[in-house]
Amino acid sequence: MEAADAEEVHLRHVETDVLIPKMMREKAKGRCVQNVEAFSRCCKEAGFLMAFRCREENAALKECLTLHYKDPVFFQECRQEYVREKLEFQRTGIPAKNRKTKLPTSM
Repeated sequence: MEAADAEEVHLRHVETDVLIPKMMREKAKGRCVQNVEAFSRCCKEAGFLMAFRCREENAALKECLTLHYKDPVFFQECRQEYVREKLEFQRTGIPAKNRKTKLPTSM
């Protein structure tokens, strides 16, 4: 599918305000993996004191994630991916998560 086709697809309010931002959060975590790991490691080491001891790691993680959340190019990338998945679901009836799993070779 071309980018122009993705732009023409009408999306519902819930898709643009909930589902695409959810996809953005998941992808942003992948792009901020070093920050996520540093924060997780700090939390494990600090235990109950994590709110005080991990402020720096938390701030760095929030900054990285926010950078991606506010990026209009990143939003458009996620929107186009969402539209491709939506159109593929409409065509096949198979959700994206089920399409990604391999079928058994012998039945």
